[in-house]
Amino acid sequence: MAKSRLFTGSRASRIAEADSVAVLGLGRFGRALALELMASGTEVLAIDSDEEIVQSLNGAVTRAVRADTTKEEVLRQLAVHEFDRVVVAIGSDIQASILTTSVLLSFRRPQIWAKATSEPHGRILQQLGVEHVIHPEADTGRRVAHLVRGAALDYIEVGDDYAIVKTSPNSAVLGRRLGDTRIRQEHGVTVMAVRRGEKPWCNADADTVLQEGDTILVAGPTRRAEEFGQLR
Repeated sequence: MAKSRLFTGSRASRIAEADSVAVLGLGRFGRALALELMASGTEVLAIDSDEEIVQSLNGAVTRAVRADTTKEEVLRQLAVHEFDRVVVAIGSDIQASILTTSVLLSFRRPQIWAKATSEPHGRILQQLGVEHVIHPEADTGRRVAHLVRGAALDYIEVGDDYAIVKTSPNSAVLGRRLGDTRIRQEHGVTVMAVRRGEKPWCNADADTVLQEGDTILVAGPTRRAEEFGQLR
């Protein structure tokens, strides 16, 4: 994860190496995402060109910085190229969104999530090579936060503290009958369904044996389901 001279020593506390995300653009969506990531235990470097917005997040995120994210040298100075996960949440300025995304893609390292304000904007981002294009009208900051910080392929919250997570099987369940795994007792979740390759989804039961390449639906308390999705 990201580690930089800018966040060490007397200048500031560095962003934790184990679990960190850079959020570029702190409008309504970016701000909600940054705060949700912080609330769920993820360190956040938050960047925006508006000093007032940046100041409003001081103390609420690990580090808030005013900077021009369209410039490669600025992002390198802030060690954004060292992050494994970056979210481009710029919405009001499509040109800035595209330029920022292009710079990030040149770094090759980060997984990039980019906000699209329209279908054409989303298509441009996809054509640039962005794998994760976010449409806020369909993906709230809260849902995306869970996807970004974990290994979930998809995430649906069905109550105040209950979620269904689409993920891949981990070592706790691979190659064993689900009935022999004690998954509910040890992890507090239930494997509801499994999909093998391109076959249809089917219900999982105690005799189901999960394999590499399977996709599963796991249900349980939000934090427990998310933690299970992060296991490998």
